[in-house]
Amino acid sequence: MTPLLFVAVSLAGGLGAALRLFLDGVVRARVKTTLPLGTLLINVLGSLLLGVITGLTLALWLPEAWHLVLGGGLMGGFTTFSTASVETVRLAQARRSYAALINGLGMLVLSVACAFLGLWLGLSAG
Repeated sequence: MTPLLFVAVSLAGGLGAALRLFLDGVVRARVKTTLPLGTLLINVLGSLLLGVITGLTLALWLPEAWHLVLGGGLMGGFTTFSTASVETVRLAQARRSYAALINGLGMLVLSVACAFLGLWLGLSAG
């Protein structure tokens, strides 16, 4: 990895994290629920977009360097497995077992399904 590519991936990661913070704030301000819907939306959307980015790269429409910047940097900073895990544990600690199960498994199933869809869309473009 060149120094310029390293800087680009790093900056994209920071931008992704800022976008995550912004989107989560918008969801929390507009949707009053104790479930972490912002994190769900972020991870599902990020999985879809990463699938598209990867599919476009595999279809040779997107250079590998852009795959690193957009996929590893931007989407890596945008999505958040650790926050999703902690939010699920906090639901379980609050004795909200059903909500914890729905949050954890629901996010996993939706995110993987959207990653498959995004990959298919990206490959279809090629």
